[in-house]
Amino acid sequence: MGLDPPTQHKDCFGMAQQTASIARPLQTIPVDAAAFFRIAHPYRIAPRLGIALSDRSYLPRTDDLEADWVATVAAPAFARLRQARGAERCRRFCALGTGSGMDALAAIEFLGADVVGLTDLFPDVVDAAAANVAGNLRPDTNVRIHSGAGDLLEPLRHSGVRFDIIYENLPNLPLADDARLEHSQTSSGFVPPRPEPVPKLFQDNLLALHTVALKQARDYLAPGGAVLSTLGGRVPLSVITAMATHAGLTPDIFTYTWKAQVDADAMLTSYAAWQQRGLGPFHFYLVEDLRRAFDKIDPVEAGQRAEDIEHLLAPKRLDAVAALAAHRTGARIGHTVAVLKSELPQ
Repeated sequence: MGLDPPTQHKDCFGMAQQTASIARPLQTIPVDAAAFFRIAHPYRIAPRLGIALSDRSYLPRTDDLEADWVATVAAPAFARLRQARGAERCRRFCALGTGSGMDALAAIEFLGADVVGLTDLFPDVVDAAAANVAGNLRPDTNVRIHSGAGDLLEPLRHSGVRFDIIYENLPNLPLADDARLEHSQTSSGFVPPRPEPVPKLFQDNLLALHTVALKQARDYLAPGGAVLSTLGGRVPLSVITAMATHAGLTPDIFTYTWKAQVDADAMLTSYAAWQQRGLGPFHFYLVEDLRRAFDKIDPVEAGQRAEDIEHLLAPKRLDAVAALAAHRTGARIGHTVAVLKSELPQ
């Protein structure tokens, strides 16, 4: 939906933006649901998905599933979470910073969600995501969708829904001074400053937005609900769990796995630059070392053994500068991924 006059809205990071028009989806890509989610056949979503993308939507990595967050991290975690919690405690799901809506489709398929909340930075991204969810369900699947663009979870306040599961895969990297957040896919990877105070520990490890989201999520969780934060393990696990504790939540590393670094040249360059300015250090690994460390270990079992695996990998660790140098010689670089489950104290 396009708006001709300039329209002011509050973006996902709490800063006013002026936008002359709202971009329309540029393309629709086909996705084989069974191949993407590594299942025999989907039973709640369509077997052949048509995913409409705004020019600011993050592109599903259908050609490299090891680099795709939803395929590699979120969907397996959702499947195991439903086993652990039962279907009734997974019905109301929120995707915070949804992008294309693939995370919500995964929740509908694996969690059995029938109430879905969607938020993201810009209206065109949210509109495309909501259309993707509504348009890619099997005829006998009924899902109620609440969606809105705005500051993290704030767009869903009017819905009155308390969610069983809030999922977030938010960006980490601070926005460059001369970059404009509304351009292209910048909003998928970069974060402008927040007005709220964030402890230096989390700022120095580029976890400011996740910290704010966890604190805000307390007001949107149903009794017994949980936040799932998918976090690139480029920083120590102790810092990740401390973030949930700071937010007044009880932390648990629910699953632990790895993925290839997406957009490696740009992302490693950014992490190296911030490290050289005194942040971090940030941890990366050669993909072959990650494959060996996680070989034949179920992600939930790996979550229970996460600190031991982190210790095992320590001698193979590359900081961001070394990882960038290795990437530029042709090495494939990855990082660990922790799914942090944060719950209200009992």
